[in-house]
Amino acid sequence: MKLKANDKVLIIAGKDKGKTGRIIRVVTKHNKIVVEGVNIRFKHVKKTMQGPGQKISFEAPMSASNAMILDPSTNKPARIGYRIMENGKKERISKLSGASLDHLSAEAKAKPAKKEKEKAAAAPKSSKKTIVKA
Repeated sequence: MKLKANDKVLIIAGKDKGKTGRIIRVVTKHNKIVVEGVNIRFKHVKKTMQGPGQKISFEAPMSASNAMILDPSTNKPARIGYRIMENGKKERISKLSGASLDHLSAEAKAKPAKKEKEKAAAAPKSSKKTIVKA
């Protein structure tokens, strides 16, 4: 699969067509991706003796074919190609402008990791799912 975590993508098909977001997770076995703020689903939890009923929202996986990567230089959707570098490593490039995509996803991985560590130290652990009271 050509898409990787932390890539910025544009949704080109489905109910969220036209939205952009960052890839949170890639499920290569089923050719699916999970995009931040896209394909929101709700899980209804029945009330119990311990707590009230609630609606939990989460991003569901969607087909990778419904998304296109955004070119870092022009911010337009582009196809992904490959180029062999001098040191023999394979690099992902944008077919639109020829700009490298690998170093941008590496920077995006490094930046959120630092912010998450700071947030984790300041606040108690919480799940990624958003809870909406019914």
